[in-house]
Amino acid sequence: MLCAMSRIAIIGGGSMGEALLSGLLRAGRQVKDMVVSEKFPERAKYLADKYSVRVTSVVDAAENADYVIVAVKPADVASIVEEVTEAAARAETDSAEQVFVTIAAGVSTSFYESKLPAGAPVIRVMPNAPVVVGGGVSALAPGRFATAEQLKEVSAIFDAVGGVITVAESQLDAVTAVSGSGPAYFFLMVEALVDAAVASGLSRAVATDLVVQTMAGSAAMLLERLDEVDEAGGAAMDTTAAQLRATVTSPAGTTAAGLRELERGGLRAAVANAVEAAKTRSEQLGITSE
Repeated sequence: MLCAMSRIAIIGGGSMGEALLSGLLRAGRQVKDMVVSEKFPERAKYLADKYSVRVTSVVDAAENADYVIVAVKPADVASIVEEVTEAAARAETDSAEQVFVTIAAGVSTSFYESKLPAGAPVIRVMPNAPVVVGGGVSALAPGRFATAEQLKEVSAIFDAVGGVITVAESQLDAVTAVSGSGPAYFFLMVEALVDAAVASGLSRAVATDLVVQTMAGSAAMLLERLDEVDEAGGAAMDTTAAQLRATVTSPAGTTAAGLRELERGGLRAAVANAVEAAKTRSEQLGITSE
């Protein structure tokens, strides 16, 4: 569990940075142990007013933190790392103990390791959009110098905004294609189903309510079943969705007719192609130490 006295600096006060700040405060973190760096004055004032958190410069935020979380856009990472490195050089915290966490998409741990003081522990995290409502999932990948204990502590930080899993860094492009881009795939499916419902005679308001509630309820059913399977030893977790689909599909019934059209329309192939395209693009956008 994360030490109650650990100091956390969030570099970047955008949506992800704010979601993490909000989640940590909801989870019981003390505002005195949190600090944010945000370059836009209006945004900085908003964060300070809403959360009563100290908002300051990158160097000031990072130099006394136990955990430095870089939550900026990839294009801003290089300049931010220079400032973070300056802070690390004059930090009160032993640089060997200061943990650097990056949630900037596509920026490798090796990039940070090549810029930060030698041996600096770096952990890369890929969160997704639902962290803003505490329902996200974050994939963690440790760099060369991060210890198991440091990984556990960073897991505790991101547990405040949803689920947490650990993967090899080589798998993060696939993670990005599935959970990072996944909410957009989901919203497109909702949009398509609402449009189809309207075409079938329902009002858009009724259609939207039906679709959203159906999606939320279906996800709750799946999560409950997955928990049961996990408690039983994790057998056949990958078939759970197929089993639930079978339970709501009567032979020769309405659902079977609808599913037949989705299969005929190439739903599985389209999803596979979407994930592969997103993964390839993530690889192309990657920033490494080279």
